[in-house]
Amino acid sequence: MSPSFRLAVIAGDGIGPEVIRAALRVLDAAEQRFGFSTVREELGWSSARYVSWGRPVTPGDIDGLRSFDAILFGAIGDPRAPRGVVERDVILGMRRQLDLYVNLRPIVAYDDRLVPLKGKRAEDIDLVVVRENTEDVYTQTGKITGSGKDEVAEVPMRFTRPGIERVVRYAFELARTRPDRHLTLVDKANAIPVQELWRRIFDEIGEEFADVTRDAMYVDAACMWLVLRPEQFDTIVTTNLFGDIITDLGAAICGGLGVAASGNINPGKVSMFEPIHGSAPKYAGKGVASPIGAIGAVALMLEYLGQSEASRAIEDAVRAGLQSSRIKGVEAGSQKTEEVANIVAMAVAG
Repeated sequence: MSPSFRLAVIAGDGIGPEVIRAALRVLDAAEQRFGFSTVREELGWSSARYVSWGRPVTPGDIDGLRSFDAILFGAIGDPRAPRGVVERDVILGMRRQLDLYVNLRPIVAYDDRLVPLKGKRAEDIDLVVVRENTEDVYTQTGKITGSGKDEVAEVPMRFTRPGIERVVRYAFELARTRPDRHLTLVDKANAIPVQELWRRIFDEIGEEFADVTRDAMYVDAACMWLVLRPEQFDTIVTTNLFGDIITDLGAAICGGLGVAASGNINPGKVSMFEPIHGSAPKYAGKGVASPIGAIGAVALMLEYLGQSEASRAIEDAVRAGLQSSRIKGVEAGSQKTEEVANIVAMAVAG
């Protein structure tokens, strides 16, 4: 029997439904060529629903996702909704409740013309960032006290040994499969003493991976070297906060947020895959948003589900489309969303 997977589809807000529709077009082509199938259930979770009906996404709703093999997510965010409320309920809710402790972000340049760095080519930018996804300041409530000149905002930067160990071990195992077999820890242990725990655990686990070389770098230096010498990086592991910043910089050196995808992963369990560009309400409904990030999310999802050949075919199709200029760019407005989807789908179908 050919493999079949249960897929939850959360298109969300803004350009989310458009890019997810395009990505599913590519998924259809991959299924036909490579002999697997998906059973899809669309969930209408969105800020727009919250505005219209006052219906939040509850912990019970998120628990229902455990019955799926994977989640394909578009974007959440509507300017009519309270800032951050629905995003925290949905995105942080999934990460927390489903224990999606790895945020996996490939940083890959597909074509020279997308690279904004002087003297650098696409071949110089091929790395992956493993961002810890369930600890740090993002998962703490914090508080604001006082008023006027005495007003104070504070939130703890909290890390646990088990939380660090599992994401660092995942990163070493991933680095072992990469061409350079090299892993870089990015932290700020010189100025934030509690991050010394990351250094110690990184070195302890590193002793188990003699075939993986390793080094450590402060986050400000890492940002500088990503711009000046991106070719020196292979695999990066870092904290939740720093990973959020580094990976958006990584997207920029590949052509912009429109090209980037991520996986929110709990190895062996239901995991979520998404483009990282957000809902971009000003482009919603115009059919001009780039679907490359959402298509990349499908490729990441298929790799996770064991469909490596299909995943590579999608990546190859995107690269070929950009290098031939049939795909004109990755920014909104460069081409119709549907046209890009059709170019990639036809290449995947063979």
